[in-house]
Amino acid sequence: MPIEPNGFYHFNALQQISYFGVVFILAPIAMLSGMSMSPAIENRFHWLPKLFGNRQGARSVHFLVMLAFVAFIIIHVAMAAATGLTRNMNHITVNTDDPVSHTGLYIGLGIVLFTVAFGFLAHWISWQRPRSLQRTEAAINGTLWLKTINKLRPKAYYKQKDISPYFWVNGKMPESEEWRQLAANDFKDFKLKIDGLVENPVELSLEDLKKMGLEQNITMHHCIQGWSGIAEWGGIPVKMLIDLVKPFPAVTIAVFYSFGEGLYGGTYYDTHSLDNCLKPESILAWEMNYHALPEKYGAPLRLRIENQLGYKMVKWINKIEFLKTAEFIGKGYGGKNEDDEYFDLLADT
Repeated sequence: MPIEPNGFYHFNALQQISYFGVVFILAPIAMLSGMSMSPAIENRFHWLPKLFGNRQGARSVHFLVMLAFVAFIIIHVAMAAATGLTRNMNHITVNTDDPVSHTGLYIGLGIVLFTVAFGFLAHWISWQRPRSLQRTEAAINGTLWLKTINKLRPKAYYKQKDISPYFWVNGKMPESEEWRQLAANDFKDFKLKIDGLVENPVELSLEDLKKMGLEQNITMHHCIQGWSGIAEWGGIPVKMLIDLVKPFPAVTIAVFYSFGEGLYGGTYYDTHSLDNCLKPESILAWEMNYHALPEKYGAPLRLRIENQLGYKMVKWINKIEFLKTAEFIGKGYGGKNEDDEYFDLLADT
């Protein structure tokens, strides 16, 4: 293929269309489809996933866009090589039209080698320093999350006709004898303990909770495994419990403890910011699809905080504790999953 004599100065029509498509079509679609998978964004802007049909459609489109980016890169590099690699690399990296100098080629090669080396470094850090990586990620992403999408407030949208015909079951059923005995008596003897840094610690039965009020919400559940489902949840707003126990001003989180165990054993728990507990549609549910909450879905109580992923919705709740930070709960990472995330690599931590 002959070298295009004016390639430094003019893009042909095919190049213009390709670059336009990558910048103004693929990139926006990648961002919008990615955001459509966020429970915080989906629960505030319900129209966004519908641009792709539904949440699974957004996942499929996101994957296809990634393939399109890969295809563009392969074709782009192949074309640059076929039409004069040395000259084109100078065009790209140093903005000169020099067919002889190898400066651009060396810079491009250096970028490729740096990218490969960074990949090996990232792999090494992931395996050898996972806790340091986890803390760094939490500091960066956690801060960005608090300042951006966590500020969004869920908005009611779904109707009874939208309820999914099947809702997946996740999590290990509790094995504790206490839970088995409570379940055998339809949880009539169950008492929810609420304490910690509060003025008014309480223990409440299901009947006590039901007398306080009922809020019913139809929402979409977003599982970290990728599936989603719509269900009705009925229970007491967490805000009412917060108003009842009156946490001290220093409190920033609520810890929800389960009768169930984590994947690697030990009591399952998770934490939520006080702000999220106060958001709309944040409830402790004893009802699912207008019936008593089934045992496999979290009876006697399960948490619903709709701007979060499903694993944060603790099931089989037996206690709530209000604390200043999560530093001294479990291993200090804010949840049982986070504590055990690197269990196989850090069995002694």
